[in-house]
Amino acid sequence: METKRNDMTPHEAAAALRWLAEMGADEIIGEEAVNRLAAAASAGAPVLAAKAAMPAPVVAETRHSHAPATPSQAAACGSLAEIAAALDAFDACPLKKTATRLCYADGNPAARVMLVGEAPDRDEDIQGKPFAGRSGQLLDRMLAAIGLSRTADDRENAVFITNLIFWRPPGNRTPTEAETQMCLPFLLRTIELQKPDVIVCLGVTPAHRLTGRSDGMLKMRGRWTTANISGRNIPLLPTLHPAFLLRQPAQKRLAWRDLLTLRQALDAH
Repeated sequence: METKRNDMTPHEAAAALRWLAEMGADEIIGEEAVNRLAAAASAGAPVLAAKAAMPAPVVAETRHSHAPATPSQAAACGSLAEIAAALDAFDACPLKKTATRLCYADGNPAARVMLVGEAPDRDEDIQGKPFAGRSGQLLDRMLAAIGLSRTADDRENAVFITNLIFWRPPGNRTPTEAETQMCLPFLLRTIELQKPDVIVCLGVTPAHRLTGRSDGMLKMRGRWTTANISGRNIPLLPTLHPAFLLRQPAQKRLAWRDLLTLRQALDAH
């Protein structure tokens, strides 16, 4: 049997590995490549992890000074499940072509608290739900410390989790402005339909998008502001992203203060 030669130089091999990492291929798990895009498509539309069915409320057309006109795909959705289906069929965002699967939402749709992250990472891309890896485990422990959980059945102790971006950027890079604008109308429609009492932004990017502010996270975190969604002012609390806390453990004390601020607000209302 003829043995195949590898004529790549070390420099060419290193460049090829960098390209693969940028495209999101950051692990080797088999001898042959697997077309995970085809596998995700055959699985059908994602099922929203809902604890209870919710009737679709009648909501006015989304108006937001920092976003383009809501695409018809988002505006036509009358439930969270319809948003998930619309995103599954939405081909305008280039991130969908490189991601494994859609990563839309998790938790209880009836929850008082909505958590909004930035974008899926590798673990979330594999599992198809936000905050599924190490950062998600830390987030779950943080929430449990103030009596909240994504698996709680009652709205008082439950949270609903989603992202600003619904597909993993290759190599976990920062989403572009165009990618953000494509996904933002679906997030705004999600907020309209879920009707949270408060929004907690995990990271500076969703905080900027929902408030229109441009302050740094260390200045914004722990300070209540508002998100105006279709004429409704929703209290919004920015805090540090769990992935940042994994890299900077000393900052967990700041996140703990923010959680206590959230708990006090929930207990007061």
